[in-house]
This record gives sequence, C-alpha cells and structure tokens, in this order.
Amino acid sequence: MIKINQIKLPAGHKEKELEGQIRKILRLSDKDSFSYEILKRSLDARKKPNLFYVYTVQVKVDGEAQVLKRVHHPSVSVMKEISYAFPSSDGQDRNADPKPAGAKTNSSFSKTEGTKKLQQRPVIVGAGPAGLFAAYQLTEAGYAPVILERGKPVEERKADVEHFWETGVLAPDSNVQFGEGGAGTFSDGKLNTGVKDPSGRNRFVLETFVKFGAPAEILYDNKPHIGTDILASVIANMRKHLISRGAEFRFSCCVTDLAVESGRLLGVYVNEEFLEADVVILALGHSARDTFRMLKDRGIPMECKNFAVGFRVEHPQKMIDHAMYGDWKGKPLPAAPYKVTSNFPGGRGVYSFCMCPGGYVVNASSMTGGTCVNGMSYSGRNAANANSAIIVSVTPADFGGDDALSGMVYQEMLERKNFCLGGGKIPQQLFGDFRQNVVSSAYGDFSSCTRGETVFANLRGLMSEEMEQSFMLGMEHFARVIPNFDRKDAILSGMETRTSSPVRILRDDTGQSVVRGLYPCGEGAGYAGGIMSAAIDGLKSASAVMGKWSL
Repeated sequence: MIKINQIKLPAGHKEKELEGQIRKILRLSDKDSFSYEILKRSLDARKKPNLFYVYTVQVKVDGEAQVLKRVHHPSVSVMKEISYAFPSSDGQDRNADPKPAGAKTNSSFSKTEGTKKLQQRPVIVGAGPAGLFAAYQLTEAGYAPVILERGKPVEERKADVEHFWETGVLAPDSNVQFGEGGAGTFSDGKLNTGVKDPSGRNRFVLETFVKFGAPAEILYDNKPHIGTDILASVIANMRKHLISRGAEFRFSCCVTDLAVESGRLLGVYVNEEFLEADVVILALGHSARDTFRMLKDRGIPMECKNFAVGFRVEHPQKMIDHAMYGDWKGKPLPAAPYKVTSNFPGGRGVYSFCMCPGGYVVNASSMTGGTCVNGMSYSGRNAANANSAIIVSVTPADFGGDDALSGMVYQEMLERKNFCLGGGKIPQQLFGDFRQNVVSSAYGDFSSCTRGETVFANLRGLMSEEMEQSFMLGMEHFARVIPNFDRKDAILSGMETRTSSPVRILRDDTGQSVVRGLYPCGEGAGYAGGIMSAAIDGLKSASAVMGKWSL
C-alpha cells in the first residue's frame, strides 16, 4: 500500500482534481488504474481567504514496487496496514500496547497467562461509549454480556430530554447525562481525540460508528463529528446488533451495591435485587454521583482529580466563520470550529472545551435542585450561533481537602448555586455585564440559541474571585486570536461543571480494582475524556477480561 501525505488542493475543488494529483505524484499514465482511500482531510486557513484542503491518502495500484522505484517524492511512503483485531482464544492480546521500561501502571494492561472459566455472563455497568464498545468486543467474541443501564433506551431518552427542555420537569435517570449512549449523545458526537493508539483501536471505533449509520466522512475528517440527531440512531442500531448476537440490555437498572468476599467480587445489587457475576466492567460515566458514594463506602480505592469549570459562551457563527475563513467567497464551507487556550501566572489554565459550531446551549441537569449546561450541535451544524465552554482549571486546592469525593461535592455546590440563580432555568449574562457585575436586561446584537428555558441573572460569585479574573483575562486573551471574542454582548450561560469526572477509580495493570473481577473503565472511572477515548478504554477493558477469562 502506498501512502501520500500533504496533497494540497483549493477549497471547493472537484474529486477529479484529487485523483489527478495522485496520478501526477505517482507518475501514473492515463491507462494506469488505481484506487484510493482518504485517510485524513484538514482545512488549511493560514493564508485566508485562500483556503486549502490537505489530504493524506492510501493508494492501491498494480505493480506497486515498480511505481515506488520510479517515484522520488518526499510525501510518498510505503504504508503498513494496521487493523484492530480482538484478542485470540489463547488469552493473548495481539493488540496490547507496548509498555516502555519504567512505565507506571494503568498505561496498558498486562497479558495474563492461561485462562479462568467464567461461571456467569460478564456484566457491564453503563451503556455509554466505554460500556457499548466493551460490550461490542465481548459480544463479537461470544461472551454474551449483560449491559445494565440506569437510564432508558435512546429513543425514550430523547423524548424525556425534549420534555425537560420544554417544561423544566427533570427525569433524574433519563436526561442529558443518563441513558443509552452516555452524555456524549447530546453534545454533537465529537470524535476528535488526542489518544494515539498504535494497535488501530481509533480507526476501529470510527469504522464501527460508520457500520451502524454514521457518515463515512468521520473516517478522515480532521475534526470528525456525527451530530446528536444521527448519533442517537447509530446507538440504537448498535444495540439491536448486539442483542441479535446474544447480548442482553436491561434498562432502568441502577447498581446500588456490590457483593464482595475476601477481595473477590461476587456480584452486584441492581434495584436492590442480586445479580451474581464473576466479572463487572464499571463504565459509569462522569455523573454517577450516587454510585461514586457507594463505591467509597465499600472501600473501593478512589482519588479526586483535577477538572475544570466555567461558562458556555455564545458568539454569532458568522463572526467565527469570518475569523477562521476570512472573506471566503467560494463554495459554502462547514461552520467553523475554534480552539483557544491560555495559561496565567500561578498556573491557572483557561481554555475552550467541547466547541459546538452552529450549535445550541442545552440544560444538561441530572440532579434535582441543580443546574448545569452543555453544548450540542445537530449534524447540519446550522444554528445561528457558535458556542463553547470557556473553562478554568480547578485542583484540590480550589475545592478543599483531598477526600476522593471532594471535587464531586464542589461540582454539586456550584450546580445548586446555579439552580438558585435561575430557578431551574439556564441563568445567562452578557460578558460586558459580567465585567461590570450587573444583571443583563436584554440581548445585544444577537440572541441565544438554547434548548431549555433561560433567565438573566448575575453569574458573578459562582466561582472564586481569582477564578473569575482568570476567566475574564482568558476572554481578553482569546480576542487576540479571534477578533471581538470578548465583545460585550457575548452570551454567558451558567455553569459548565461536567467537563470530566471529578474522581479516578484506581485500577492496576490488569485493568482491575483491588477488588478482583471489578474492571473500572471509561470517563467516569477517570481514564478517558470524550467519546473516542472512552470507547477505546472500553475495548481495552474487554481485552483485559478476555485475556483472563474463558467461556
């Protein structure tokens, strides 16, 4: 297979122009046939408004050796195909990440010699990306897992979420945070990740999404996304496939306790009923606070971890498009995303998170008497505004104490204060009024795009004064990158608190907790930060189970 990097073509080009460039670089005649696949596509806007797409492609052509012999081009190389394969029946993980000398635990899972017979079907707690991909791998290998999800199937969950946005009546176990698909289902299905997985799990996750209905463009777009509207269907299709292959889903089933004897897991209590289990993959998601408390009470080793909080900030999408694309007059381009980050004296980081082009700010609450927000885009990304969480990093020094749940308690405190400000509605304030410490009375040159009712309030005082100053400095700093980012009528919505899990459930390099048979994984366990990394961690946990346990 031949790989070609850095094929650069003007935005708005035709498909035949890409084929022509491939033919030119490989010095192929008009009679030479070939096929190609796009591996990556990104938009280069450094010389805006002259915009270019940059491609990486893999090419199949007859006489590959002869083609490579006559081609001397810096962007051409031989490509070794890497595809993810499940662990083999001998218990060895063919995809195990290489573990460098001196590496700490949790970076990869060790292989296990031999196998141990499973007496019960493996249990997976949580049907977010980590749980679903763990279930997918185990199901395809014949393990027929039982998936426990405290929320509802995604079709029913969507109806509950819409009802909440329209009426303010919260379903505590079926909302933006809880239910099939996990929290990412209502954040536009962003699939970009910084995880570098040499075994090919990244590609496998994307291919699986495409298999179940996601657009093929996610396989090569630099910042792939599915869209909340399409992702819900993808998740439902995945569930139906798993059931057809022997998996069992049990919805509205919350794990309330563990049964442990002599350091070994015996099973879980589900809605107070006992379910015997040798193996439980714990893929909780970042909002399962009652379960975190239960785990702490049962002595499961956990620790608090850093995370970030802040506000959703809206700007007109046209303003962001102009900042990113300049005076582009050609074929319409996708709504432009952005990413901004800064650090200030004292090490306080301020940065954008979960940026939603052409999106909505949504009421993402899951706690009675608490309000939090998130961002969401549909597949078309055609709403009038861009929004992103502009967040400030927080550490144990901010939320006090080193108790494992102290960060979670801090999140709850912020959400209660936020609820009181808005009476359950999303409290909002224009940035200029935030600076002046006064309640806004009306929107400026543009209105908010939200799902859920809103009310004007003074957001000052939710965070500490030092954190507020960092937030304002960040907004001013980002205006140097995106002109007018700190405009007075930028709309702030409070508060973004669920950026990542506030806890880490400790596991060793076999993927298990100190309680043997318990496999914490995904974002809720503190080992992922988004759909892709959670899905990859779910695959790793499934491999760890398969490496030890046989059917």
